[in-house]
Amino acid sequence: MFVGITNTPRDYAWGSAGEISALLGTEPTGKPEAELWLGAHPGSPSVILDPAQAGGASDLHEWIQRDAVHVVGEGVERLPFLLKVLAAGAPLSLQAHPTPEQAAEGFARENAAGIPLTAPFRNYKDASAKPELIVAVSDTFEALCGFRSMADTRASIDRLAELDAASSAPHPALFTEWLAFARADSDLRAMFEWLISAAQPVPELVERVTALAEADKASNEFALVRTLAGYYAGDPGVLISLMLNHVTLAKGEALFLPAGNIHAYLRGLGIELMASSDNVLRGGLTPKHVDVPELLSVLDFSASPVPYLAPEPVGATARVFRPPVRDFQLLEVAKDATLELHSAAILLCTAGQFVVDGSENSTSLSRGETVFVTGDESVLTVRGAGQLFVAATQ
Repeated sequence: MFVGITNTPRDYAWGSAGEISALLGTEPTGKPEAELWLGAHPGSPSVILDPAQAGGASDLHEWIQRDAVHVVGEGVERLPFLLKVLAAGAPLSLQAHPTPEQAAEGFARENAAGIPLTAPFRNYKDASAKPELIVAVSDTFEALCGFRSMADTRASIDRLAELDAASSAPHPALFTEWLAFARADSDLRAMFEWLISAAQPVPELVERVTALAEADKASNEFALVRTLAGYYAGDPGVLISLMLNHVTLAKGEALFLPAGNIHAYLRGLGIELMASSDNVLRGGLTPKHVDVPELLSVLDFSASPVPYLAPEPVGATARVFRPPVRDFQLLEVAKDATLELHSAAILLCTAGQFVVDGSENSTSLSRGETVFVTGDESVLTVRGAGQLFVAATQ
């Protein structure tokens, strides 16, 4: 069964000016367009275009709550993934997501403590993990993702020390302490905790490093420091960025961000697919609540390369981004293809036109249209040309 769905982009401050509506060919909202949620998460469930198809349910969350067996599939109680169109016009907060066990424990703990779900200091909005992948749709998509090695971090700090030595401007005492800390036998966790600690006068240190970066405009080495400081002056995340992998994806490239990976999207338009959760532990580049002990308990401090996710071909006209989790996979279809499904799916057309045949009926999609596919459809025959994203389980 095919059911048309839609939603309104969420207007977070970091969103772009009309990039989501431009991609989908829809009317601009006039507000920042940050994330278009396509799924059943109660935070912003997709609206059902024809409630009569869904027994009168107005949104996808309500429909699944009423009849999960027929909507999602036998033995499945919820839609396990959430598809998003994400447009970053400014850097998002540094953040990480919990494991399934951490999410369940944290959600139960905060419920027991009586913390309202809407409280600004609440860490866990639900009991689910939030691994995610993102595919660049714009020509480039810029992100921070995971820790570099301590040696690479130390090399960047040493270069700042050289710039400082060549400058006549005084630096705060904490600058000398930071250099000593970096050159000692310290590790990534210790440095991160030292920077994010509210007990340190970090804003003065950030101000000095920003000034050094501004004086070094002939080099691109500290261009990101200049950019981030322009948005978040004095924030420890400006310095933490020196510890992280900085990557610019080309159109069609993807990242997979597992539990514990610290990351921040900086600029660009992408298709994001994740487990259906809104659990975010922030770590800087934000005026919002940062729970340092909880963040430290979640973060993976292992140095790692950029977590690219390479697609696999599906026939000659489609490809699939298949992360090492069962909750979701993302297919991208360019022309006629046959797709096998294991449960419910969401189809999003971003270019061209397609006709999709199921077991008993068909649907058509043009640019900007989204269709929910119920769990009783096991094989889809796709005809047409353009760009069709299919979110499904593995």
